[in-house]
Parts: sequence; structure tokens; C-alpha cells
Amino acid sequence: QVQFVESGGGLVQPGGSLRLSCTASTTIFSIYTVAWYRQAPGKQRELVAYITRGSVPNEEDSVKGRFIISRDNAKDTAFLQMNSLKPEDTAVYYCNLRNSQTGWGTRDLYSWGRGTQVTVSS
Repeated sequence: QVQFVESGGGLVQPGGSLRLSCTASTTIFSIYTVAWYRQAPGKQRELVAYITRGSVPNEEDSVKGRFIISRDNAKDTAFLQMNSLKPEDTAVYYCNLRNSQTGWGTRDLYSWGRGTQVTVSS
């Protein structure tokens, strides 16, 4: 069973920055699209950004211009650089692989990890 490990979360003031990391216990990490999601209290999990095998990034409108997704295939790691953070970015952030190499695909491949908590508050 593949396990994801998300890290880098924490408490930050509005306008601050954090860099999240995602790794997984699988040798196929570098093959598929990686997606970052978040789930705020009382809300459904939502897509934040995804990046294809070839490192083509896609960010949702709510974070475009503030968040940057990237990956290091040699290290089987994906990153989410979060800048200009807002209180509404507060959530648990998760990552997963998608069933596509070149795009969004149709589903997540594996079960969810524990995520990493991001809290934006003054």
C-alpha cells in the first residue's frame, strides 16, 4: 500500500509563506501527475494544483499567482510553494497521484495520507 507523507505545514501570519513537500512510498511517483488538495474544517476536499510528469503545472484560480507547484522526479518529491497566504488558505493539505502522465486524469490512484496542517492567522 502506497503511503503519502506531506510535510512543511504550520502556523503563519497573513501574507506569509510556506513550502509543502510530498513524498510517497512508491517507485512510480515520478511517472504520474501529482496533485495537491486541501480540506478546510466542515468543507469538502478541493483541488489546489497539479503537475504532470513533464512538470507542466496547473493551479486553481483561488491560488493562481500565489501558489507554485513543482516536482523533483529524481527525488520522488513534489512541492507546493505558498506565498501571500490568506486566512482562507487554512486547511489540511494532502497530495496524491493521478491516473495520468500528461494531464488531470480521471481519479486519484491511492488512499490519502495524514496531510499537513496549514493555519493562517494573526
